Amino acid sequence: MANIKSAKKRILVTQTKTDRNKAIRSKVKTSIKKVEAAVAANDKEAAQAALVEATSTIDKAATKGVYHKNNASRKVARLAKAVNSIA
Repeated sequence: MANIKSAKKRILVTQTKTDRNKAIRSKVKTSIKKVEAAVAANDKEAAQAALVEATSTIDKAATKGVYHKNNASRKVARLAKAVNSIA
């Protein structure tokens, strides 16, 4: 356990940021699963609606620094490709 005041603070701040990042990542994963479920069900309208929400969630995560911008872009591109593949 840390004895120095600044080290104690760093432990608290790190824990707070870790919890925040976990929550944001969880939201992103949930939104991605919704898109993939709609694609699997061949429901184009639901997939497109879920894609809009997922794109927004992923972009917010990238803005907050949870995901790198290229990683976020790749996730959005893959989801869009999956939605566009529905006949």
